[in-house]
Amino acid sequence: MISPAEVADRLGALRERLSRAGGDQVQVVAVTKGFGLDAVAAAREAGLTDLGENYAQDLLAKATELSAGSESGLQPRWHFIGRLQRNKIRKIADVVHLWQSVDRPELAAEIAKRAPGARVLVQVDVAGIGGRGGCAPDDTAGLVGRSREVGLEVAGLMAVGAPGSPEDARPGFRLLASQAQDLGLAELSMGMTADMEVAVEEGATMVRVGTALFGPRPR
Repeated sequence: MISPAEVADRLGALRERLSRAGGDQVQVVAVTKGFGLDAVAAAREAGLTDLGENYAQDLLAKATELSAGSESGLQPRWHFIGRLQRNKIRKIADVVHLWQSVDRPELAAEIAKRAPGARVLVQVDVAGIGGRGGCAPDDTAGLVGRSREVGLEVAGLMAVGAPGSPEDARPGFRLLASQAQDLGLAELSMGMTADMEVAVEEGATMVRVGTALFGPRPR
């Protein structure tokens, strides 16, 4: 059972890390992937408003349980941050606050159909690793334009850093920041527990953090 006090303590330590990197104003998205409803409730009671989920079925289940149960007053703003399948968009369209993983025109079109005017981030594969999601950097501007054409609000860009040491992620984060600047986009969702300091140094406005708040994920 994850307690609000425990999450609050970890959140304090996390914010100290962000502050030392120059990220006092960086938004924290608490990633509840793999954790139960106790983590969601603890995060909300600790003052975290924005929560992220990687799987549509888990996001829908948690949002439904919160709405139906005693925790209904703790409903967060849900971010979808995982690889997105078109056939799952309809099921979660009513509960997603920010779609962070739009990486192809077909997804943009389906989101626009199910949630007109939705706020999205375009995910870019800055590490060049297949299977992790994200459009090629050369396709970023085109996908941003296409997403706007279908009526979506493109708030910014998102990326997963390269594996390895935090410094290995820096070139990709720098590339993402450069693209966002060129496109006039304000939001940069990059950086997780291991590499968030580097992400902040390169301009992140939002970090996605799970284990630093909730501990190791259950097997």
